[in-house]
Order: sequence, then C-alpha cells, then structure tokens
Amino acid sequence: MKNAVIAFLLVALLFGFLCSAFYIDATPAGRAMWNSWMFQMQKADDATRYSTRKNVEDSCRSMMASYEADRLVWDQYKDSKSPEKQAWGEQAKMRANKTAASYNEYVLKNSFVWNGNIPNDIAQRLQYIE
Repeated sequence: MKNAVIAFLLVALLFGFLCSAFYIDATPAGRAMWNSWMFQMQKADDATRYSTRKNVEDSCRSMMASYEADRLVWDQYKDSKSPEKQAWGEQAKMRANKTAASYNEYVLKNSFVWNGNIPNDIAQRLQYIE
C-alpha cells in the first residue's frame, strides 16, 4: 500500500511537471509569464553586476574619446584654405555628429546602470557640431 501511494505521488508530480512545461512552452500566457520572469532576472543582473557597469562606462569613455578626436580635427581644418583639408574637417564633423548621436542613445538606453548617478568623467550628453 505504501509503495502504491509513493508511485501515485511520483506519477502525479511527473504529470504536473509535464503540464507546466507544456503550458509555458505552448501557450501565449505561459510564454509571456516566462519572458517577463527572464526580463526581470536580466534587469536585476545588469543593475547589480560590476562587469555590466564597467562595460557601459568603458564604451562611453571610448565614444567620448572618438568624438573629441574628431571634434579637434574639425576645429583644426574648418577654416583651412585648402579644399582637401576642409573636406577632412567636414568628414571629421560628420563622424563626430554620428558618434554624438550613438553616444546619446547609448547613455539613454543604459541609464538604469547608474540609477541617476553617472560618474563625473562621463558626459550625460554630447553636443552636435553645427
């Protein structure tokens, strides 16, 4: 009798597990529940992992350096008499503005990493060159 109860419980447990797996895998409501849970886990991991914060900060610093280098090239060649050097300056200006757009979007998308406490050496926004 005792073995029959244990066998019944094991079968019921296995059946429940299979039904749960089917519900999560094959129904929209189950899939939404699973995706919501995984999103919350990823968000918690990203907010608390040092490696994520370091990666975001390093990317920001890299984009800021690229922007500054292109801005300096533009400053150097914008008033040049040579058409070739003026073209270099215009190309640098376009690269700087593209970097600024990418940077501003990147900071906006990753602002949750800092929770409003952006490090002092990272700009909140890069200005476009007019």
